[in-house]
Amino acid sequence: MTPSPDHLKELEITPRGLKQRLDAGEKIHLVDCREPYEYQLAHIDGCELIPMRSVPANLPHLKGKAEESPVVVYCHHGMRSLQVVNWLREQGVACQSMSGGIDQWSSEIDPAIPRYS
Repeated sequence: MTPSPDHLKELEITPRGLKQRLDAGEKIHLVDCREPYEYQLAHIDGCELIPMRSVPANLPHLKGKAEESPVVVYCHHGMRSLQVVNWLREQGVACQSMSGGIDQWSSEIDPAIPRYS
């Protein structure tokens, strides 16, 4: 299932918007672009860890995932994921960044996920 053109218009999705889509049963491929030590501290279940520095080497994989379902990238506060999404879009990969990162996800959606600094 290829993302619709409407999906591609917005560079970012809010944690609440992502949660609504997941709760509606939409298949979304979540990519955590933080470092492994950050992932160990806190992550969203079902995500795939691809550290920012590894994204170029994973480009064919991410292109394939984007052809199957929408791709949403997140990090700690949303800055790295925004850089990753901008680069991926330049490479033709349909994707979005989750604004506020896992920190906002934890505060708004799932307080069981630890927050860290």
